[in-house]
Parts: sequence; C-alpha cells; structure tokens
Amino acid sequence: MRTLKAIVIASLLLFAGSWAKAADVKTEATTVGGAQAILLTPAKPRGGIVLLAGGDGMFQIDANGNTQNFNSLVRTRYDFAAYGLAVLVPEANVDVKAAVDFMRKFGKVTVAGTSRGTQRAARGIAAGARPDRLVLTSGFLSNASGDPDNAINILGSPSALPPTLVVAHRHDSCFKTLPAGVDPFLAWAGGKARVTWIDGGDSQGNACGAKAHHGFLGVESQMVSAVAGFAR
Repeated sequence: MRTLKAIVIASLLLFAGSWAKAADVKTEATTVGGAQAILLTPAKPRGGIVLLAGGDGMFQIDANGNTQNFNSLVRTRYDFAAYGLAVLVPEANVDVKAAVDFMRKFGKVTVAGTSRGTQRAARGIAAGARPDRLVLTSGFLSNASGDPDNAINILGSPSALPPTLVVAHRHDSCFKTLPAGVDPFLAWAGGKARVTWIDGGDSQGNACGAKAHHGFLGVESQMVSAVAGFAR
C-alpha cells in the first residue's frame, strides 16, 4: 500500500487533470427532475450520461456548477466529458426518468450509479426510466452483495433492464457491495449484463468510502475507461 503522502499526491494529480479538461467543457449548475445538478457539456457531445453518486447523494453545488464531493463518479465527472459525453450529476432526490429525458438532446443516454447510487438507478428504472444503457459500479446487486435492498429485489424482473455493465473491484470489502454479489446478478440478468473487474489501486479508511477500493482510489482511469467506453 502506498504511503498517505503518495495517495494525496495521486489525488491532486487526478484533480489537476480534471481541471485542465474543464477549459474545453461548459460547466453549469442546473435543476433537473426536482434536484440540483451539475451539467457538463463538451463542444461536440457523443451522447449523455447521468452519474448517480453513492452515500446520501447530496452535495453542495455552487452557482458555477462546482462541488468538492469526492465520490468516485463525482470527482471523475470531467474525465467522462473528456470522452465526449455530456454529463449530468444530480443530487439523490432526482427523478431519474426526468434526468434521462433531459439528456436525450445529447443522443443516447446511459445511467451510471455507484454504491447507493445503484439502488437509485434501479428504482428509477422500476419507476419508468428507460436509459439506453445502465452501469452499476460497486453495486448493491444481489443478496450475495450483502444487502437485501439490491437491484434484483428492487426490479423483480430483468425485463426492463437495458444492456448493463457491472464494474467491480476484486478487493471491494464494503459489506454491502461484496464481489460475491456479481455472479448472481449476471445470472439473473440473463445475458443483458456483463462485468469489468478492476484490481489494484489504494485503499484507506472506511471500506465503504470513496477512498477505498470501493471508490476505485488510484484506478479511477480504469473505471472511467470501462464506463465511458460502454456508454459510447
């Protein structure tokens, strides 16, 4: 495991890269589906992606569309825009269907949730959201993940499930999103889902936190590449 100093440096470099990309992307605060949100629009969008954060999903957004939230999907938002995707990062109370409909102007829409954001994504689909693709990272997927409030039990049937990508860290030790939950979800999805496994990186503090393997610390580029490649 790297030293704390190395982890801090790696994090600063990550943010430095995102700041550099911000110059090519329009950033604004907006309201979508009853929730405050950040909207990133590259010059020539190649589709849209809705990023659903984990935790309580609530974070302060300033008038310019900035936030200091360290959630894995929030802190990498400019990296998704660098792939040519218009990016919407809403707070947890968003109507997911309204968010998907809002992003249709950019082309095909992917919903990506991480941790508790995967529960919100599943509830959105159960309530009628119809994204073109779905991504579940560090997910509440099945009972074997460690929590009965998971995607299988929320959806009940895979009939409404769009093509789905699961992104999981092999050493995620969060007791709600254990790697053991992946295979049962894939079996339930009946060919509609596949998985990208990620290894390596750093882990510190809360096993269910953004700075653990659960949050892909140190391997953010691998997570973003897998998600953005699937979305495009």
